[in-house]
This record gives sequence, C-alpha cells and structure tokens, in this order.
Amino acid sequence: MSRHIRVNPILCDGFGQCAELLPELIELDEWGYPIVSEAPVPASLEAEARQAIALCPRLALTLERRRAAQPLGAAR
Repeated sequence: MSRHIRVNPILCDGFGQCAELLPELIELDEWGYPIVSEAPVPASLEAEARQAIALCPRLALTLERRRAAQPLGAAR
C-alpha cells in the first residue's frame, strides 16, 4: 500500500499554505487552489506531508492509503 494526499475541494478555500509546505507534491492552479500529485508520497517526504495536512486551515487535506494498481489480466 502507498500513501497519497487527497484534497477535499468543497472544504478548501485556496489559502495555498499546503503548496508552500510541500511544493514537491502540491502546486496551485491559477485561482490558488491546490493541484495534488497522483504520485505516492515518498517516505522521505511523509513528515512534510503530515505537517501540510495538519496545518491546513480548513482541514481539506488527508493522507490516505491506496493499494498498488495491478496490471491488467493479473490474478486477484
């Protein structure tokens, strides 16, 4: 399982603090709302990811676990 950052667009007010704290995985669109990378959070950035999530003023970010995608035709 890998960890990914997810943003709740309904809660987010576009403060942009997350992108300042974690520019490796989060960038801002033209209106200041986060665009979160689909890439898994590397272990080397997990502490920074948790800090960005904890400091979100609207609590719009979460760290979720996802199963690795299986190749097509792989046995389950």
